[in-house]
Amino acid sequence: MVLPSGIWRLGVLFTENKRGGAIEDWAMNGYIVFLTLFSEVLAFTAVGLVARWGEVVPRWVPWLRGRRIPTAAVVVPATIGATILTLVFTVIAMVTTVTQSKTNGDPLPADFPSKAGGWETVWFYAAYVPLVLWGPMLGILTYAYWRRRGSVTTGPLRTVETLTPNGSPGPVPREGPSIIGVTGGAGGKWPGVSLLSAAPKGVQGDRPRARRS
Repeated sequence: MVLPSGIWRLGVLFTENKRGGAIEDWAMNGYIVFLTLFSEVLAFTAVGLVARWGEVVPRWVPWLRGRRIPTAAVVVPATIGATILTLVFTVIAMVTTVTQSKTNGDPLPADFPSKAGGWETVWFYAAYVPLVLWGPMLGILTYAYWRRRGSVTTGPLRTVETLTPNGSPGPVPREGPSIIGVTGGAGGKWPGVSLLSAAPKGVQGDRPRARRS
């Protein structure tokens, strides 16, 4: 969504008389490159909402490697970003395009790309129209991330069936990760066998596995 507008923006580097000469070319070129790179990096962070490194710090990060990222540390800034992007590129951009005016109410200049006509206008809209979906799509990904992380840490109370040493089943209610162990004694059916269940919901079946002690 962001790449087409970045490519269009970099094309401005090769035009003359940028901003009507109000800003020096070197300053305008630096601003364009910075804005393009910043937009691409900002957009790439959204990949963390669907990738593993958005939940656990990658191993190549010193001191924090392997640590679980708090859900709020991702959801809060992503929600703020989605709100701002929706306001700027979805609401304001559409209003200014329809009214052909700036945010302060002044009409767009005659040399604005949307008024150039021909292929220049077509290329401009093709590059910037995808940005209308940037904010809403980020909001959808953020909500899905929040639901996914919440379903891992919390969940309904469920029952696992354990087997006692004499072979009779015994229902044990639990919520989340736990350890259930039963060791047979000398007169038990399985001497020296422990039944363990330590996996969270969705990782291991409901019936505990037997492990030889």
